[in-house]
Amino acid sequence: MSQALGGRHDKPGRMDESEQLKQVEPGQVRIAEPGCHQRGIEQQQWCIGGGDNRLTLADRLGCPVAVTQPAAGMAGMDRGQGQSSAGHIHRDRTELERRARAGQAVDRGASPVQRQSMTNPARNALIARLPKAELHLHIEGSLEPELLFALAQRNGVSIPFDSVEAVRAAYSFSNLQDFLDIYYQGMSVLLTEQDFYDLTWAYLERAADDNVRHVEIFFDPQGHTERGVAFDTVVDGIERALKQGEAELGISYRLIMCFLRHLSEDEAFATLEQALPHLHRIHGVGLDSSEVGHPPAKFQRVFAKARELGLHVTAHAGEEGPPEYVHEALDLLEVERIDHGNRALEDAALVQRIAEEGLTLTVCPLSNLRLCVIGDIAESPVRRMLDLSLKATVNSDDPAYFGGYINDNFRAIADALDLSEAEIVKLVENSFTGSFLPMADQIQHLAEIAEVAGGR
Repeated sequence: MSQALGGRHDKPGRMDESEQLKQVEPGQVRIAEPGCHQRGIEQQQWCIGGGDNRLTLADRLGCPVAVTQPAAGMAGMDRGQGQSSAGHIHRDRTELERRARAGQAVDRGASPVQRQSMTNPARNALIARLPKAELHLHIEGSLEPELLFALAQRNGVSIPFDSVEAVRAAYSFSNLQDFLDIYYQGMSVLLTEQDFYDLTWAYLERAADDNVRHVEIFFDPQGHTERGVAFDTVVDGIERALKQGEAELGISYRLIMCFLRHLSEDEAFATLEQALPHLHRIHGVGLDSSEVGHPPAKFQRVFAKARELGLHVTAHAGEEGPPEYVHEALDLLEVERIDHGNRALEDAALVQRIAEEGLTLTVCPLSNLRLCVIGDIAESPVRRMLDLSLKATVNSDDPAYFGGYINDNFRAIADALDLSEAEIVKLVENSFTGSFLPMADQIQHLAEIAEVAGGR
């Protein structure tokens, strides 16, 4: 398989936009004959603008289209002002639904997309073909019952299950806390570097089957170090699999270390201290575990330190916690994207802010269903988010526990919400433009999406 994009891990954290600009050459990516009749793309070419440091999109007549929205969450962005700080560039937000017209300013945030109904076979075929990125995946949550049982036997770990079927039956819960109880119990079988390698490789093989080209994986070191497993053991095993996946499967990656919010901020600081020798291979920090009663404000200082270290920052907010938690994640943690974010929809001003800033929401439909965040998959907020011009993405969260990997999530909501081709394509576009990939790599993935969508 061809070499994956995004393989530059020498600078794993935030990359200044001026550095990203150097990686993109004029005319680097071309969309030759996409034929995207719905998408409005015809012989367009990505290029870099001149002295104003803008990325532009030229149509087949060579007429430039100015890109005016800043990169949400990029280093140095002045949040809420609609402009980045001096010396930083603007980048495209991939609004590819309508024909770029000469001289027209383009809002590169998410916008409502045209709807044209598709049959389920056509939708499923499109989902299978489209390249995609997964931005919300807890690697420990991909521990399938078969592997859990096998690792317990290999490591001599006593578990209260006498068969794979008994493990599978235990993967049943009705809320976040019940899930976390079995989730942490499952972690007990992960002891060696090989265990973490096997866990990560198993996920990557499944991701490759779903045509995933880039993954941004969460891992929970505190769930392992408190059991006596060395930080190095965890990172070494996960990274070894990720590097192999990049070389053999063509899947680029970013690794995000999460703090467990039910623990204290002092414990989070201790974990960040443990991570210091490994910052060359950790790209960001996140915040997960029990949300209610553990607001983002609790971790304001440790997130400030992470930002000082040049790490990307994201946080779970608004899954079960109130909209105020999303406000805190934005204002106090200064996150670059929001994991879940469902309950942000309860606050009209917050919705407007997220839309205007072009912030990415990493939505997990089957997770929402299994944890009773929604009562039916038809209640998934993905369609409403798109209609509200929010930059939603589709992810699997903890797929072994929630009954499906990324394409399962896409198929579930595409059917239940009757998603159009344009809406499905918009979701996969969002997955790349909401990633921590360099701009040049994002553009190449977007070009491939356009070709796949146009060649259906």
